[in-house]
Amino acid sequence: MVKVGTSTITYPTYRLNLDRMERLVREIADLTNRGMEVVLVTSGAISAGLSRLGFSQRPATLPAKQAVAAVGQGLLMQVYEKLFAEYGQVVAQVLLTREDLRSRERYLNSRHTLLELLRYRVVPIVNENDTVAVEEIKFGDNDTLSALVAALVGADLLLVLSDVDGVNTADPRQNPDARLVDVVTSLDELAEAAGGAGSSRGTGGMVTKFQAARIACRSGIPMVIAHGGRDGVIHAAVTGADVGTLFLPEEERLNSRKRWLAFYHQPLGEIFVDDGAKTALMEAGKSLLPIGITRVSGAFAAGDLVTIRDGEGKEIGRGLSNYSAQEVELIKGHHSEALPQILGRKDYDEVIHRDNLVLFPEE
Repeated sequence: MVKVGTSTITYPTYRLNLDRMERLVREIADLTNRGMEVVLVTSGAISAGLSRLGFSQRPATLPAKQAVAAVGQGLLMQVYEKLFAEYGQVVAQVLLTREDLRSRERYLNSRHTLLELLRYRVVPIVNENDTVAVEEIKFGDNDTLSALVAALVGADLLLVLSDVDGVNTADPRQNPDARLVDVVTSLDELAEAAGGAGSSRGTGGMVTKFQAARIACRSGIPMVIAHGGRDGVIHAAVTGADVGTLFLPEEERLNSRKRWLAFYHQPLGEIFVDDGAKTALMEAGKSLLPIGITRVSGAFAAGDLVTIRDGEGKEIGRGLSNYSAQEVELIKGHHSEALPQILGRKDYDEVIHRDNLVLFPEE
């Protein structure tokens, strides 16, 4: 998986940086010639649209961004198609929204399509479908999108190319003593290094890259952040050369269903648990019973995804609730045997069964 940000392939004038795009395309085409399978996640549609329309800054409203993206997406793909064709490489455009991956059926369909394209030796070029995305379904940045797609297809490596050399111990713009971190084993140790959006042309920044790293590492996928302007950066990352910052994956890789539960849904509520329930979930691999629930937040129905939080409010997992928010509110703190008296029925002993539960180990 190779992700290129807007700042990597455009100039401050919003025009496409054709020289850099050509070098990146050449490297990707060479990898496919060596028998590797590559998926490219690219930003730049809105920037390309701004350039074509003669705008001097990004629009503020979502409909305006969608209109600009509709103009720019075609231009961006036209350039990629032309560049890849020079090396005899076939490409395919894949536009996604979170809604495409929220449904289990559409999630699997997206996975099958991408894997089939790779089987045909095609390079899928993925972008968020900015033309139709709205706040409720948009990924919001292509760092997150690249990690989700990497987990979707089971990638061996996620390479995020940006306008920085990697992760520093602090913001180098504010702290002259900041140094580049070669390897990250704990994301929490570097939380202070995360800042805001990287540039006026992009929507990411170090915060979104850390979010992407959490998704990738919990999916068992190593991730590298490197400077997209460095010659041979893709080959260097693929061959394991010392380039940028490497995020080491967790040893236990989530299976496909667990990844879908953890990252592709938007939780519709929260369930808070006591210390006993937390221990049973995290250490004993148990299901979540009503006796261990202390508080409920949100309006969710049976079958909806909810966030599970401990007594301090820290997210420890996510799962599909067997009961609605109103029902969980009634049965919290009670033994499962009391459910028929409280609800008039007992569909399940568990509020969340362990098969429908994914836990986030403390880092």
